[in-house]
Amino acid sequence: MSIDAPDQGTVPKAEPGPAEPKSTWGALRPLVLRLHFYAGLLIAPLLLLAAVSGLLYSLSFQAEKFVYRHELTAPVTGPSLPLESQVDAARRANPDGTVTTVWPPYEDGATTRVLMTDPGVEEGKSLAVFVDPYTAEIRGELPSYGSSGALPLRAWLDELHRDLHLGDFGRNYSELAASWLWVVALGGLLLWFGRRRRTKRALILPERGTTGRRRTLSWHGSVGLWAVAGLVVLSATGLTWSRYAGENIGAVQDQLGGATPTVSAALEAGADGGDGHEGHGGTGHGAEHKGADVGIDNAVAAARGVGVDGRIAVTLPADGSGYVVKETDTQYPVHLDSVAVDPADGRVIDELRFDDYPLLAKLTRYGIDGHMGVLFGLVNQLALAALMVALILLIVWGYRMWWLRRPTKERRLSAGRPMPRGAWRKVPVTALLPLAAATALVGWFVPMLGISLLMFLAVDITLGAVAKARATSVPQGTDS
Repeated sequence: MSIDAPDQGTVPKAEPGPAEPKSTWGALRPLVLRLHFYAGLLIAPLLLLAAVSGLLYSLSFQAEKFVYRHELTAPVTGPSLPLESQVDAARRANPDGTVTTVWPPYEDGATTRVLMTDPGVEEGKSLAVFVDPYTAEIRGELPSYGSSGALPLRAWLDELHRDLHLGDFGRNYSELAASWLWVVALGGLLLWFGRRRRTKRALILPERGTTGRRRTLSWHGSVGLWAVAGLVVLSATGLTWSRYAGENIGAVQDQLGGATPTVSAALEAGADGGDGHEGHGGTGHGAEHKGADVGIDNAVAAARGVGVDGRIAVTLPADGSGYVVKETDTQYPVHLDSVAVDPADGRVIDELRFDDYPLLAKLTRYGIDGHMGVLFGLVNQLALAALMVALILLIVWGYRMWWLRRPTKERRLSAGRPMPRGAWRKVPVTALLPLAAATALVGWFVPMLGISLLMFLAVDITLGAVAKARATSVPQGTDS
């Protein structure tokens, strides 16, 4: 709504008075709008790559079950054989490999997965040997990656999403996207709430009867409102895996006592006749255990005796460490208890319950599993897919609005106009200084955000200086 100006001929001219003070949001809005515009314009290609690859990854869980159904399933032909017999079958099929971990079948018709180190498998991955638990027949062998046991299809898509298959250099793309995603999302939220609208319905649903740029903006804002919480969570959890911000997050988590605890599988010196090499209970793979061994079946029975059951993974003992039996039911993180078992006598030597995790470690676990698509299984994967579709649409709508802003009368081919410069000068000093301090702190903590923001500012200042120089160098002529 606008108010028409009064007739200057009949109304006396008012004496100039003090300017009406703007609200804090009124002063901040141009700055937020300019930041949202440039971040969306320049970072959106990276966000689009992350969204498309993330969408494919979220769908890969179900695709994996179909593509590798022969390896993952076996016909039920009788009672299951002892795990020891199944592991021996895997060893005979791969005499050059070393068994590290065993995933017993968690339901009828599932195969046993025996993970091995193997010279022919890429570093950082294991060879997964799938054994029929009823006949000990080898159903297949595939490379396996990560704690979730990603097979080649999902592992390839995971690497595409993480680093575009470019290694450490490629990880910069995903960290840059994650660093800016929350900024773009929250900036858009502020702009959407601060916008005047005819009805309250237009806040949460697209406006009816609109066309052109207004219609695109309506869809962009309302869908963004529904997706913003999920996008911010994805941004935060994605940063935990990043190279630079991830280190800072880990350091803060450790200082706050929120580090994820691990069960101790260390044996007393000399208890197994070993040489003290680090075992599988830690982060490395030591030499195979050579002392007395009750066997994997008795170790699993001991773990079940103290309530560690269901979907589990059994890490075999190494010199200096015992068995580690841990629940892996990430669909329900309360089922993540673990125990260590002495291979000499089958005695439980340490227990770790998920209930004993620090609160911050629990929240981290929920966040990471949610980002990976394993929290609550299919529901989580569908939610991720929906978020990625929403992000793709938001990016497309954002570029469309930019395109619709182009000056079509002057030139047939032209770009959308940027937001005006100098927005920061309109912000009161009382708000500008704390904002600058917070930006510097966040930029230090999330380095890719800080560095890229400085680059944006440098480019913007340079373009402004060039435009100003051109304006002053134009010779003054007569009005046309």
